[in-house]
Amino acid sequence: MATHTQLLYHFVFSTKHREPTIVLDHKKRLFAYIHQLLTNKNCHLYRINGIEDHLHILTHVHPTISISSLIKDIKLAADDFIKREDIFPKFKGWQDGYGAFSESYPAKDRLINYIKNQEEHHGKFHFWMNISHF
Repeated sequence: MATHTQLLYHFVFSTKHREPTIVLDHKKRLFAYIHQLLTNKNCHLYRINGIEDHLHILTHVHPTISISSLIKDIKLAADDFIKREDIFPKFKGWQDGYGAFSESYPAKDRLINYIKNQEEHHGKFHFWMNISHF
């Protein structure tokens, strides 16, 4: 029998000291890099987005990968990419910690839209108020 899983996770993590260092003009390059990293780890990215001080990722996680090691790998690789490509000159790293929320598969479309509309959403609500919704 083959293994079948629906391990859908919503990850949130922020820049060091929540400084607004992610330049919106270049964030798609970072997102493409993270997408490739997840693909290489046999994860399926459904949506990634963020604003100047934090990112949201909705992804299926391969059952052989631990959440903590995946987040660590994403942060380390993204940090290296940002510094190597010099796309966010004021970026000083990622803040310690992260949010990881297991999500039901039927909630996927709602979460994709939530993550897709981050810029609009954060014009109305504060980041930590949003975390309480999960």
